[in-house]
Amino acid sequence: MPKAVTPNASQTPISDTAVQTALMMKSDNGLYLNLHEAALVDYSCMHLQLDDQHIVFKSILTPDALGNMAYMQTPTHTPWRTVIASFDAADILLSNITLNLNEPCEWEDVSWIKPVKYIGVWWEMITGKSSWAYSDLASVKLGQTDFSKATPNGKHAANNEKVKRYIDFAASHGFDQVLVEGWNVGWEDWFGKSKDYVFDFVTPYPDFDIEALNNYAKSKGVGLMMHHETSGSTRNYERHLDQAYQLMNKYGYNAVKSGYVGDIIPRGEYHYGQWAINHYLHAVKKAAEYKIMVNAHEAVRPTGLWWTYPNLIANESARGTEFEAFGGNNVDHTTILPFTRLIGGPMDYTPGVFEPDISVHNPENNSWARTTIARQLGLYVTMYSPLQMAADLPEIYQQHLDAFQFIKDVAIDWDDTRVLEAEPGDYITYARKAKGTDDWFVGSTNDEQSRVSSITFDFLEPGKQYIATIYSDAPGAHWKENPKAYEIKQYAATFKSKLKQNCAPGGGYAISLHLVENKDQIRKLKKLK
Repeated sequence: MPKAVTPNASQTPISDTAVQTALMMKSDNGLYLNLHEAALVDYSCMHLQLDDQHIVFKSILTPDALGNMAYMQTPTHTPWRTVIASFDAADILLSNITLNLNEPCEWEDVSWIKPVKYIGVWWEMITGKSSWAYSDLASVKLGQTDFSKATPNGKHAANNEKVKRYIDFAASHGFDQVLVEGWNVGWEDWFGKSKDYVFDFVTPYPDFDIEALNNYAKSKGVGLMMHHETSGSTRNYERHLDQAYQLMNKYGYNAVKSGYVGDIIPRGEYHYGQWAINHYLHAVKKAAEYKIMVNAHEAVRPTGLWWTYPNLIANESARGTEFEAFGGNNVDHTTILPFTRLIGGPMDYTPGVFEPDISVHNPENNSWARTTIARQLGLYVTMYSPLQMAADLPEIYQQHLDAFQFIKDVAIDWDDTRVLEAEPGDYITYARKAKGTDDWFVGSTNDEQSRVSSITFDFLEPGKQYIATIYSDAPGAHWKENPKAYEIKQYAATFKSKLKQNCAPGGGYAISLHLVENKDQIRKLKKLK
């Protein structure tokens, strides 16, 4: 009987449960099977359900408000259904079938689409330390845009002073952009109300000077990243798309993180239905007219469309790091996502949490991030995205600048990728070559069981020598009992080198491999065996 590997779940025998794709399975004889779809355009998202005999999967399409699965006009075509099969789990991770079944790039000029490493005024709101809203609900007139007389709540994070501190931190550590959420009016009464019109995406709160902050960021060599929360109202967002993107062009924003929290409006439509799927792509195409990159959260899981529309630079579309502040993800979560969610495209997972005890930020939040610091570093290599965030607060990183160095150093765009070892639900270790350089980075993520990772470095160029900086779990590290215990060691490495590395429960490791031309740089370093 095959077993399914699903995000945020243990390995589960296939039964009569309906499941999402990408579905990752492993048979009793060791065959890995991955089922998904590619090029989901103008159609409803597919789910899978076994028949009564538990033999055949049938496709279940997300219905619209009337219960219909899809409306189609000829000429047209449906999405591809994909099957990846191998006795080697690495083959699943390295398959390009999902991308290759999409149409070629739609845009002639893609020079404006660039990788982004960013920090953000975000995690402190996710943890509950601060607020997206400027004022308390009782102090504002609902629907108003003039907040000059509203009473500030004292917790609003997107204020001029704080945003400048984030800009300064980004500039001093070489980050490209700063995401700022909660900058625009409407957050006092947005969630779960099924309101058609909440945000206009252009009006800032009184304590967010959009022009001054963008000018300040530019003076520091940093950009600001836009945030658009739609509260599920796709119809309202489309009303405002042109004005919102024009505002971004005016102030120099080149990337937007959009959100779709809540039920979809029009009411009765679903996030995975044809209506919403058409909307997501419409927003991406419209953004391209303004040379804007899109990172959509709470959108449909990807099916390789970023191959055709590369300004769709990343998506969330699965449980990301934010859920570590909402009770926590399973320890094995990041050993599963590359086999499921990332089959369709890059994920804005937002790694980099160095303080696992969320109550440090908010005493009323007892969540705990199920990870070690070393694994958080490894995720920058295992969780592919050309849009990578350092999620934690600047003051937390100041306490661990030696480990933070890896986040500063790690590339986000690659020329080559190798899977060194992998078992869905247990562990994954990647090696990736930084684009346009001779440097390599290795990342590993481990489940709840301690293990020894055994890898070779035969991917390195023969005859060359490298400085290998290894960021690993220290002895006694544990995701719950001792998550901040890490070690940093340097070695001389070549393509003949091998490594046996201990991984703590919920742990992992990261390695930067820097090519050296002068042997004096590594003369005093021990050699990896």
